[in-house]
Amino acid sequence: MELSLAHPAIKAFVCGSFSGTCSTLLFQPLDLVKTRLQTSQSGMQPGSSRVGMTSVLLGVVRTERLLGLWKGISPSFIRTIPGVGIYFSSYHSLKQHFFQDSRPGAAQAVMLGGGARTVAGVVMLPITVIKTRFECGRYSYVSVSGALRSVCRSEGPTALFSGLMATLLRDVPFSGIYVMFYSQAKASLLQEISSSPSAPVANFSCGVLAGVLASLVTQPADVVKTHVQVNPQLRTTEAVRYIYTAHGLEGFFRGAVPRCLRRTMMAAMAWTVYEQMMAHVGLKS
Repeated sequence: MELSLAHPAIKAFVCGSFSGTCSTLLFQPLDLVKTRLQTSQSGMQPGSSRVGMTSVLLGVVRTERLLGLWKGISPSFIRTIPGVGIYFSSYHSLKQHFFQDSRPGAAQAVMLGGGARTVAGVVMLPITVIKTRFECGRYSYVSVSGALRSVCRSEGPTALFSGLMATLLRDVPFSGIYVMFYSQAKASLLQEISSSPSAPVANFSCGVLAGVLASLVTQPADVVKTHVQVNPQLRTTEAVRYIYTAHGLEGFFRGAVPRCLRRTMMAAMAWTVYEQMMAHVGLKS
């Protein structure tokens, strides 16, 4: 069946999956560096040297070669391709159901983005847990399927949903805030720009602005989520207490630079590619 004949939700799923594939492949190294920074034990003792983004990047290349920067790409793809597809499909369906003949306001955009992310986040959480463990370098998993079997066998199936609360506290606000800023920024563009050949560049710029703001607001929840998924014996409240005790308030912003770069660029690219593909198949995004 040709995509042009498919149901609108399926079109949105395919467009979203393709945009997620492109952005994940390009920005996976930033996600790996972010995870390594957040799980680094450096800085726990006074006088210890500060580990930064550049030193982690060089350390990975030196010990694991250049391709080591793409460690965890398999679970990232398994999570992102259907995950971003589910997100955009849910977003499109919710928008068409509630706002078919009107433009969502700021608060409504927050609810649309948050609702779509809740659906995708819960469905794809087991793969997110495996992806985080691949990236942190502490587990010797060989494959995604092997990792899933290992976790279920040694820790039980519930371990695959570790960090659920922290994940939702991170992703739902991020998506809601992002969609709000993105839609408001796009609405402020001049009509001449929106309908010109440079529209994708303008949309990408709106996405970058929205991504920076949303990333900074949700960074603490991302650090907590990473610790819970790497150390499944920790509860969310225990992880918060551990991070504060070991690193202070600064600990909640470890990995902020690579995460901000990655989330901002991934979201901006994903939305730009998604909207261009939706226009190509004759649907309003």
